Amino acid sequence: MQIETPPTEKRYERPEGERRGLIIVNTGDGKGKSTAAFGLALRAFGRQHVHGKQVEIFQFMKVPTARFGEHRMFESIGLPIHGLGDGFSWKSRDLEHSAQLARDGWERARAAIMDGEHFLVVLDEITYPLIYGWLPLDPVLQTLRERPRDVHVCLTGRRCPPEIIELADTVTEMTLVKHAFKAGVPAQRGIED
Repeated sequence: MQIETPPTEKRYERPEGERRGLIIVNTGDGKGKSTAAFGLALRAFGRQHVHGKQVEIFQFMKVPTARFGEHRMFESIGLPIHGLGDGFSWKSRDLEHSAQLARDGWERARAAIMDGEHFLVVLDEITYPLIYGWLPLDPVLQTLRERPRDVHVCLTGRRCPPEIIELADTVTEMTLVKHAFKAGVPAQRGIED
């Protein structure tokens, strides 16, 4: 480890532009894409009294009955989280049904983005229905471009289409450096569920 001298002067100037809704993308092969989006949702939800608008999470690959840690926590505080899919694609019994769920889920998420009542909409794991061809890219791009000016949208998932990355304001690529699963350690409840 290299020791650094702490900065004694601010390293940046405050931007002069006006505040507006952002498109935020968490992509890459590393762990933490959804986790970062959930942290953002919690931060936004905690400020609801300031902005008076809703925060909502749509999970494109989780089943509606999912009861992972985030579901239990968000339900307990009143932050809406919706499973729109039928789980991992390799567990699906009918991929056309999975595709239809993605399209139906997109219509729900799109309505939330466009209704003017939301501060932040999280589209968790939306890249998978896009790259599997279940959900057409153009309507997603059109919605992101035409959404109300103050609506923030956070999209997560591996291999985010370059067209979304180009449109986005902030893109973070999670890089896999090391993962316990590759060393034979199973997923840990509460960490990776």
